[in-house]
Amino acid sequence: MNFSYNRGMITDLKMIVGENLKAARLAKKMTQKEVAALMNKYQPDYSQYESGKIELDYEKIIFLCKLYDITPNDLFYGLFD
Repeated sequence: MNFSYNRGMITDLKMIVGENLKAARLAKKMTQKEVAALMNKYQPDYSQYESGKIELDYEKIIFLCKLYDITPNDLFYGLFD
């Protein structure tokens, strides 16, 4: 199998993940500040995940999926498909 990607695809994926993070957070009726505190971060740092400026590492993906009661597939492919 030959797979290739470009920077645009990566940027799009970060934006999709960010949008899905926001949707999951809002569905749980949580603020960015509340989630950031649980992650031992400041709200502006967490905001960068939702805006697609910073990528999540595996540890954060697992933490957020458990917190929001979603799967990694939900995070990457959408919550409401």
